[in-house]
Amino acid sequence: MHKLVFNEWLKLFKKRSFFIAYLVIAVFVIGAAYFMAKLLGDEAFNARDFVLMAMSPNGFGTLLLFLVVVGTAGVVSKEYGQGTIKLLLIRAQSRGKILLSKYISIVLYILSLMLTMFVISFITGTIAFGAGAPSVSWNDIAQTALYTLVYTVIYATITFMLGVLTRSTGITVGLTMFLMMLEGLIVGLLAKYSFTKYLIFANTDLSKYVDGGSPLPGMTMSFSVIVIAVYMALFLMVSFVTFKKRDVA
Repeated sequence: MHKLVFNEWLKLFKKRSFFIAYLVIAVFVIGAAYFMAKLLGDEAFNARDFVLMAMSPNGFGTLLLFLVVVGTAGVVSKEYGQGTIKLLLIRAQSRGKILLSKYISIVLYILSLMLTMFVISFITGTIAFGAGAPSVSWNDIAQTALYTLVYTVIYATITFMLGVLTRSTGITVGLTMFLMMLEGLIVGLLAKYSFTKYLIFANTDLSKYVDGGSPLPGMTMSFSVIVIAVYMALFLMVSFVTFKKRDVA
């Protein structure tokens, strides 16, 4: 399995968009720190405050999600578009293992982007705002990063499933972006209905539970975790069943 994952990572590595994502993060974070220091002064934040904002799903995490969707939408669909899927499936490995290796490579890609975001935001924040007296703990930052990871992996899994179903990178990116933009609107319009809390869109952002809050009345962190787990299992099941049964001849 590790060889399959390594091969999938090499495929991502060879894509032109692979390094562009890391470059975009660096430019965006450095640029944001520069303008914030100019507009608000270097005493408005300290390094940890800046890192917390960078790692938040409602902060720079939005940029991270966009890069992940664009960077991973073609992991499966391009194999079909370029005709390489036939060569891939004649190997001794099962279809399930091949698809799993692709999914694992996507998760590793997300983790590498988040690590890049953390390192660059900490270094840039320290230079631009100084270490100062920390107003947030490393535990707060780790918790926020975990929420962003969950949020990003959910949408990456949706992207993964759509890529398997549609076999089109463009359609996959378009549909995922459409869902991302309408997420809040869907929950807002349906908030008065009891079934809304069971929708994946009402449970993606676990940061809403910070300080005792909740996405909708009556919802808890454990409830959202269970809902997310069920949907993730469903998305992956659809992906694997479709991939295993599809004729590529």
